[in-house]
Amino acid sequence: MSDPGQLSAAVIGLGSMGLGMARSIARAGLSLKAFDVNPKALEAIADVGQGASDIVSATRDCDIVVCVVVNAKQTRDVLLGPQGAVQAMKPGGVVVSCATMSPEEARAIGAAVNEAGRLYLDAPISGGPAKAASGQMTVMASGTSDAFLRARPALEAMAGKIYELGDEAGIGASYKMINQMLAGVHIAAACEAMSFAAKLGLDLKKVFEVITASAGNSWMFENRVPHILEGDYSPKSAVSIFTKDLGIISDMGRTEKFPLSLSAAALQMFLMTAAAGMERDDDASVARLLAQIAGVDLPRPV
Repeated sequence: MSDPGQLSAAVIGLGSMGLGMARSIARAGLSLKAFDVNPKALEAIADVGQGASDIVSATRDCDIVVCVVVNAKQTRDVLLGPQGAVQAMKPGGVVVSCATMSPEEARAIGAAVNEAGRLYLDAPISGGPAKAASGQMTVMASGTSDAFLRARPALEAMAGKIYELGDEAGIGASYKMINQMLAGVHIAAACEAMSFAAKLGLDLKKVFEVITASAGNSWMFENRVPHILEGDYSPKSAVSIFTKDLGIISDMGRTEKFPLSLSAAALQMFLMTAAAGMERDDDASVARLLAQIAGVDLPRPV
């Protein structure tokens, strides 16, 4: 394996996860370039790496390209578009693709990257911005042994847990969709529970204290309910993420002829929240929608 100090990495997409990932890569000693459409995001990595004016400049002759955009379309555009990363990066280099997408889309993008003479790692991520910043994310990856070998320095910089789940693109995406199915259902359930508690006139802070010490707790309840208690719906994770991801899961269930009734109910809750004008707000906004329907008050920002 190459010395990390001799390797060059590019991060495309410096959002809530990508920024922390970029800083973690630089902290591990890799040479870092990055690109984001938001100039302020580039300023945020100026002390550890070089911001680029476009994708080609960021990825030219790069060993490792980490693509941290929103969906499959953006991933395809970044990697395979007319001014895409794949042609600019080093031949034999590896793409680490982190966007949540369907397994079918991951396979198709991976095949196109391989055809261009580059390696592809289907590597969706989980853990949130804090773990991205500390280099402690979970990576659910699949790809060839060569792709894992070449991506290893960046993976170890970004992640506390790296799961090698198979040798083909699409397997990592499948694992991520199972995670997103559970995450979406758990968020919707947490929001429903807290809104119902408000309807019952309960002390919501005390509800949070009791449930987090009881069997009904979940990671999402513990993580999202504080947003409700603080009345802060600035988007740590937006409603639109779950209209997208649970929509993908719905399509997968239909293809496999497998009933996904709880996921379908959660999807409708997120869709209603988006339709009520909260698409770009925090996904805990499902609680606001239910409170509005039931005519109950939730905490307001201090």
